[in-house]
Amino acid sequence: MRSIRRGDSGPAVAEIRSILVGLELLESAGDVFDDAMDTAVRAFQQDRGLGVDGLVGDETWGALDASRWRLGARTLFHSVPDALVGEDVRTLQERLLEMGFDSGRPDSIYGPRTARAVAQFQREVGLTSDGSCGPQTMKALRQLGRKVVGGRPQWLREAEAFRRAGTNLVGKTIVIDPGHGGGDDQGVLVPDGPLRWSEADLVYDLANRLEGRLAAAGMRVHLTRGPKPAEPIGSAERAGLANSLGADLLISLHLDGHDNEVADGVATYHYGTGSGLSSTVGERLANLVQREIVVRTGMRDCRIHAKTWELLRLTRMPAVRVDLGYLTSPLDRDRLVNPLFREQIVEAILAAVQRMYYPVEADVPTGSIDVRQLRMALSSKS
Repeated sequence: MRSIRRGDSGPAVAEIRSILVGLELLESAGDVFDDAMDTAVRAFQQDRGLGVDGLVGDETWGALDASRWRLGARTLFHSVPDALVGEDVRTLQERLLEMGFDSGRPDSIYGPRTARAVAQFQREVGLTSDGSCGPQTMKALRQLGRKVVGGRPQWLREAEAFRRAGTNLVGKTIVIDPGHGGGDDQGVLVPDGPLRWSEADLVYDLANRLEGRLAAAGMRVHLTRGPKPAEPIGSAERAGLANSLGADLLISLHLDGHDNEVADGVATYHYGTGSGLSSTVGERLANLVQREIVVRTGMRDCRIHAKTWELLRLTRMPAVRVDLGYLTSPLDRDRLVNPLFREQIVEAILAAVQRMYYPVEADVPTGSIDVRQLRMALSSKS
């Protein structure tokens, strides 16, 4: 869908305004995307952990549409092939996790894993275990308190699985996602004299280099796209590929852009919501990637942030998105177009991936891993 923005009008704008009024983010309905609506959209995006740009694209529209539903307003069940999606589903998933039932990552989709968790809950409280959440199940949910305290069980399970995986990179599967690419989707585009730099081309080069280095360290590496795909690839499709491969990690590579060319620096994103729900392992990976890049390259530290973007929300493994500088910044651009600088970024990410598999108590200082030794160690064992 084309992004709806300030200045637009029509039925689509009227529908969005109606939802925002229902959420008490806007006072009046209508069919014009005015300044007040722009503020309301940005507030909604901020609250839901989306990119805050005031544009209603596919992801923001999906979140708005899902927000119509509150838990208890409808019966929830596993529908095939079109699963029920909504904020009520996400609330139910979080509630189940708090009570110790494994519904998976709260992705707002009532899939088979959520249905199994509901059925398990129903068996424990003496209800018919059909996996659907109707009035009786809702009543039982309201009556019971949390079973698990001191941490979210989903993230504890994720952290324990990582601990058991061991420190060796050999045989582990990682998906590298070069952002954008395909058709007209080139991401940030910046003319530079006779040249034109594109986000899609630069992050693919980085992904290609990273693929080689990770494979040399013994990992099974997959890219979500080639250099010139015919059509754009959506975030849900990229997440689905990573899930189907049973990946242990996913790292998505992007560049940023801004109207003000002074904006520069690197930022890393992991799954998390405004309510404080966060992927513990994903947050650790984001921290390691961010710190290794900043120390090894000297880029401005724009820190890590929790987001609910589809690629982070729909993946079933720890996943991060790294915005590796602003292509619109002369400072960052001069660095990023230099192949040697891109190699520094690749080494930083490789070091972060290796540190992910070290136990926390055996971690090493940032910037101290000589990534050349990883390949040499593998060669000596083969």
